[in-house]
Amino acid sequence: QVQLVESGGGLVQAGGSLRLSCAASGRTFSLSAMGWFRQAPGKEREFVGSVSSSGGSTSYADSVKGRFTVSRDNTKSTGYLQMSSLKPEDTAVYYCAVRKSGVYSLSADAYNYWGQGTQVTVSS
Repeated sequence: QVQLVESGGGLVQAGGSLRLSCAASGRTFSLSAMGWFRQAPGKEREFVGSVSSSGGSTSYADSVKGRFTVSRDNTKSTGYLQMSSLKPEDTAVYYCAVRKSGVYSLSADAYNYWGQGTQVTVSS
């Protein structure tokens, strides 16, 4: 069983930056790909970015490409989502997730464990 604890959300002005962290318990973090998703009010959960177990491969949604960076530190069992040039439309609850595979996926259904979510609000 893997538990994920997210932190780093908050209120920021448009154009600002935030870094979300996702701390994982368990011994399998270094073998698990990680994904970040978000859900805005009244909308479905959507893919944001993902990283392979080694950290060597990443993928991003077009809406965040060039502004967000996914990374991980396997020595700390922690993943990160660095968000820059934030826009009001980035406002959402952000979730991290890991899957029982080292290969990342863009599909939420591929992930086995989820964090509790952290609110990010970008004011205009």
